Amino acid sequence: MPIVVILVVFQVVVLRQQLPNLKQIVSGFVLVLVGLALFLVGLNDALFPIGETMAAQLTSSNVASSVADVRWADYLMVYAFAAAVGFATTVAEPSLIAVSIKAESASGGAINAWGLRLAVAVGVATGVSLGCFRIVTGTPLQWYIMASYAVVLILTIFASKTIMPLAYDSGGVTTSTVTVPVVAALGLGLASDVPGRNPLVDGFGLIAFASVFPIMTVLGYSLIVAKLTSPTPPSPSEEE
Repeated sequence: MPIVVILVVFQVVVLRQQLPNLKQIVSGFVLVLVGLALFLVGLNDALFPIGETMAAQLTSSNVASSVADVRWADYLMVYAFAAAVGFATTVAEPSLIAVSIKAESASGGAINAWGLRLAVAVGVATGVSLGCFRIVTGTPLQWYIMASYAVVLILTIFASKTIMPLAYDSGGVTTSTVTVPVVAALGLGLASDVPGRNPLVDGFGLIAFASVFPIMTVLGYSLIVAKLTSPTPPSPSEEE
């Protein structure tokens, strides 16, 4: 309703024009409403339970009964699963697909859509896996976030200005319809099954990792591509 009100007010009051293709717009909004309703039902009935169940199954073999018994090395399979989930959900993220296609089109093919998607997916996979490590160890979230953004700032200094806005946008488009529900469910399920962890305090925060690490990987990807494609300076013998 807020979206409908804003669009109608600006179209009729500000622009003083009738809505074009009224029937198509109405039918489209109905489809969006039905789709969002079904999506929310799917989250509650499928994605959240699956994430929490798989986290519980992956940690069931760990016999830690107290905080002192928790060892980060006992959860290697959880880190691997988190990386796989982060990579798969990001590759399938509709928002990222749209941005990568537009970036390839706007750059005239200089930016490869698949290369961008893979760079972002690797960043999310790394971030989610590291976030699960943080939940298991119980270390403060702010340490990781401050260190991550310090790396981002350093990479920003050396990266090309043309890739910078896209890199920062890539961190935002990953946290959308597909990635967020699965990653959030994984974090909550893991925090519930690790002794001494609070789901409210420790279960959240994975989305922050999934947002900042793609910025790193895209900036790093641009630096690597620039290095590989830069012309090799001629040797002294060739100059002679």
